[in-house]
Amino acid sequence: MLQYVTAYISTVIVFLAIDYVWLTQVATRFYFDRIGHLLMAKPNMAAAGAFYILYVVGLVIFAVAPALKSESVVTAIILGALFGFFTYATYDVTNYATLKDWPFLVVVVDVLWGTFLGGISAGAGYLLTRAFT
Repeated sequence: MLQYVTAYISTVIVFLAIDYVWLTQVATRFYFDRIGHLLMAKPNMAAAGAFYILYVVGLVIFAVAPALKSESVVTAIILGALFGFFTYATYDVTNYATLKDWPFLVVVVDVLWGTFLGGISAGAGYLLTRAFT
């Protein structure tokens, strides 16, 4: 049980740190320029918090835990990237299919970001868990 708690804490710290830099330093202008008219003045932090909690639970269940079982960082990275790809693609392709002004470029960039973020976070979560347990 301690290993899974460590996996969650390690993965969530990495995920939040990388996504924070992406959202505040790198992609802010990109998203604002393309979907700014859809964005709230202030994000709903409770909903954002729920996303981060649930998303990292998914990363741990579907990527970090299998990697710990197989003792393979490559497994963590591949499964984390796949989890990121499918979850971000579900969100973005659904938006592209249902929202009038959802740009295809946002779909591509966001799905690539989710794939990268999932892989890196799961890989780092695995390595940190192995180091601390």
